[in-house]
Amino acid sequence: MLAVDAIRDCLEGAVPSIVATCAPDGTPNVSYVSQVHYVDGAHVALTYQFFSKTRENVLANPRATLFVADPATVARYRLEVEYVRTETEGALFESMKAKLAGIASHTGMSGVFRLLGSDLYRVRGIEAVPCARLPAPPPRRSLLASLRAASQRLNACTDLAGLLDESLDCLARVFGVDHAMVLMFDATARRLYTVASRGYASSGVGSEIPLGHGVIGVAARELAPIRISHATSEYGYGRAIRAAAAEAGMADRLETEIPFPGLPASRSQLAVPIVACGQLVGALYVESTEDRRFGYDDEDALVALAAQLGTGIHVLQATEGQDEAPAGASRRLPVTGAPVVVRHYAENDSVFLGEDYLIKGVAGAIFWKLARDYVNDQRVEFTNRELRLDPSIRLPDVSDNLEARLVLLQRRLDERAAPLRIEKTGRGRFRLCVGRPLKLVEVAPA
Repeated sequence: MLAVDAIRDCLEGAVPSIVATCAPDGTPNVSYVSQVHYVDGAHVALTYQFFSKTRENVLANPRATLFVADPATVARYRLEVEYVRTETEGALFESMKAKLAGIASHTGMSGVFRLLGSDLYRVRGIEAVPCARLPAPPPRRSLLASLRAASQRLNACTDLAGLLDESLDCLARVFGVDHAMVLMFDATARRLYTVASRGYASSGVGSEIPLGHGVIGVAARELAPIRISHATSEYGYGRAIRAAAAEAGMADRLETEIPFPGLPASRSQLAVPIVACGQLVGALYVESTEDRRFGYDDEDALVALAAQLGTGIHVLQATEGQDEAPAGASRRLPVTGAPVVVRHYAENDSVFLGEDYLIKGVAGAIFWKLARDYVNDQRVEFTNRELRLDPSIRLPDVSDNLEARLVLLQRRLDERAAPLRIEKTGRGRFRLCVGRPLKLVEVAPA
């Protein structure tokens, strides 16, 4: 018997599938189905969008027959399946919901296609249907060889900034993915923030996505990859960010939101959670202007890459405080020029340099601490350990991702060509380099 894994290309939704069922009195019914979804080597799932004759039949008689076709070779297969259960939440449901949204937008049926549940079926047998076939297209590249090459490069990384950059470089050079980003998870704020990106006009470092919003937020919340093969308005990020801000009563504060660096016309998207020791660390996101750019094999490869990335992040964070020298009280170097006004809003720890928005949240609190120590105590040398112990920064107790927040802050300062920058001086140590005098302004909550 053929395994479900062998015909995964037939389960992308590019070619409509057919389902045949039978009522208890023996009356047959044949209809099209929007999506046959690969679950594992022994199961598939069908979309439940409304109560139809097909669903009525399988609830009474759980046996059904599926006909699926390969979109590239037009090979056809007959699957004998048995209904197991319906899922209305969780990873399978969310993955099918995202893919259905792409199919709906692609076919102009967004108002019709609404997923009510995912019907899980056990595959009892697969049979190839005799028919003329086209030759299979050559693979774009060997994904297993690409994964091996990327793994070797990631294993050589010794700091978080290098690991993030190497991951994106591997995606571009080894996997041929031109548009990608890495986001880290803020467990306290329940949001993901961009720490590295590649292939966009602006990096979007510091931009945020609420957990559960858009394909990235859903993948992170469900700890499962989410892949879309066609353009979809439902998972557009400009809309997701603005809707979340409006829901939170922040519609008048959108000028402090860093624009998300997504493609304006993304037609294929794949978001993979980054997990370490069973805990959400962040998300890896890739996209393309091509339809069906990412298939099941791409998903498998990037899930494996994200797993290694999560392990690397965990190891580097666990060792970031080793060999750490005490923070020095080095005197600052002379600075010249007009003072830079640094405004800090205590309500959300947002920071402005003059009229230019820089950062907010934990990264904003870190920057404010560094600026205060520089102005008040003439300090320029700092350690990760002292930041972690400083109660004013309000780091979460678990998975504080301090190193990631420092990388974020460093890159935001570099992007804004600010007269300040952060320079790493060793493991767990860094220096604040200031080029102009600072004038600090604390803005209390209204």
